[in-house]
Amino acid sequence: MAKAERLDLIAIGRSCVDLYGEQTGGRLEDMLSFAKYIGGSPTNTAVGASRLGLRTGLLTRVGEDHFGRFIREQLVREGVDTRGVVPDPERLTALAFLGIRDPDTFPLLFYRENCADMALVADDVDPALVASARAVLINGTHLSQPGVFAASLRACELARAAGGKVVFDIDYRPVLWGLTGKDAGENRFVADAGVTARLQQVLPLCDLIVGTEEEVHILGGSTDTIAALRAIRERSPALLVCKRGAQGCSAFPGEIPDSLDEGVVGRGFAVEVFNVLGAGDAFMAGFLRGWLREAPLAQCCEWANACGAIVVSRHGCSPAMPTWEELQAFLHGGERPYRLREDRALEHLHWASTRVGAYPSLTVLAMDHRSQFEALCERTGAAPERIAAFKSLAVRAVDRVAGGDPGFGVLLDGRFGMRALETAAAYPYWIGRPIELPGSRPLEFESSPDVATELLTWPASHVVKCLALYHPDDPPELRERQERQLLRLQDAARKTRHELLVEIIASRGGAVDEDTAARAIRRLYQLGMRPDWWKLEPDGRAATWRNIEAAILEHDPHCRGVVLLGMSAPPDELVASFAAAAQSPIVKGFAVGRTIFADTAEQWLRGAIDDDAAIDDLARRFSVLVEAWRDAKRRAQTQAIRETA
Repeated sequence: MAKAERLDLIAIGRSCVDLYGEQTGGRLEDMLSFAKYIGGSPTNTAVGASRLGLRTGLLTRVGEDHFGRFIREQLVREGVDTRGVVPDPERLTALAFLGIRDPDTFPLLFYRENCADMALVADDVDPALVASARAVLINGTHLSQPGVFAASLRACELARAAGGKVVFDIDYRPVLWGLTGKDAGENRFVADAGVTARLQQVLPLCDLIVGTEEEVHILGGSTDTIAALRAIRERSPALLVCKRGAQGCSAFPGEIPDSLDEGVVGRGFAVEVFNVLGAGDAFMAGFLRGWLREAPLAQCCEWANACGAIVVSRHGCSPAMPTWEELQAFLHGGERPYRLREDRALEHLHWASTRVGAYPSLTVLAMDHRSQFEALCERTGAAPERIAAFKSLAVRAVDRVAGGDPGFGVLLDGRFGMRALETAAAYPYWIGRPIELPGSRPLEFESSPDVATELLTWPASHVVKCLALYHPDDPPELRERQERQLLRLQDAARKTRHELLVEIIASRGGAVDEDTAARAIRRLYQLGMRPDWWKLEPDGRAATWRNIEAAILEHDPHCRGVVLLGMSAPPDELVASFAAAAQSPIVKGFAVGRTIFADTAEQWLRGAIDDDAAIDDLARRFSVLVEAWRDAKRRAQTQAIRETA
């Protein structure tokens, strides 16, 4: 293997798909649906530490199956190095079914019979990769079988030989050692001398050992926590950290005192316990963020406690992990509600700082029109069934121009564009999809009246686009009705984990000046709207865009940005409007439709051109606008440099 990039941490062991019951307060038997996340203690910690700014990697096996691919893709999205993730064609990726019944009961069912990650062997451990890391993290579950025990031991020995540290997460699950029935996955402790003996074999190699009191008991061979810690200390000089739930933690760099309270502690945080699953992995991520950067021990404990408190308040394990920015806001942002998940500012920061991908530029072919295509069919005499085929051609046209660049995208509807949406799933492009009933004012939603139920049927990659014919000076009753709909939609989008693009067209509701769009945006922000994207009308006045940018940055500096709509403007008029918009960094590009496709679609529906000619024409027209936008941005950047020189 070539020389590996330097990492802070390589986590070794369990990697699975967590299927989390979406209903709470009942038995796992009564769950109706499950959310899919990546999981497994070391995988969660690798994700959590990456979000906190550490360079992390994972050493494990996953099945060469759909779930294994999901794990690898999600790890890449999270910034976790996957060079040590070995695809196993003989075994399936492990699964875990989890539920939230009450504050003390969290049913957990492991599907790990002959699973991929438990087939990890010593030969899977690449010496160069391990030597590239400042620390390796092993866990107790992967000491339960000879093959994975050998792999963990090999990684520890290689790390120590290269001058790295060894971190041991005791991670005791009695069911995974065959000590309980398979339906008792949530059971945290069963005393067993054989398990204690096996775990203790790695103690001389460890620099940091972390566990709950129950886990300290199994490692130390005693249900007296102080006695267990002293037994561990006899076998290892490692820093010992005992997690104590709501009481935080106690760290012991040297001799073990007579009381846990005499250890080094960090500030604790009182929050409502919603879900304990994953909190320990977040604790480890927070502690390692400090420990590997040589922060004071009390600060390591505080960061660990804070990360655990944040995750214990949320649904899921890996997706609940805080980012570094979020952790700092939690620590320094003043009072927080006891039910932490009701902290809207923190939850928005979590959402905004964990979104996947960056978009310095976004140019989109908008093909989500429905009524306009129906009108074209009436004019040309074409069957409406043909619309779907034309929209699929548009995806091929975008790909011809984009060449795999994820800064391109398509807007497609589910009524006529479903086949095109299915085709677009194979490409790396941004995908937007409309939810509004075309032309509705006040705003209504297409398909199900219950917008959340509708969004549950959409893939996670689809950005929800909603056009509102909204003017800040609309009559109060109309305006407030539309605002309620937008707030309902945002709530649904967040709960179904979809990004949201809000398109505002004010010009159909009244006069528009250089402050109209900014006033509309401000009002919606003040009501609690925080869309990921705005889509706004073109405007040739630079002041308009300065006002819009100021409104967005004042209320949501994490907003992804603005894209321009076309309003069926002739290409030369639209290009002329780019000059003013391009001066604003918040404007990332455009999402234009009829300016590009109207003539091409009409010719194709009349049978005047074939598929290849239609793709050629769409690609040509789209390219003209793309190049015009890029040129406008270049000129704006050059001007800005000159003005600051």
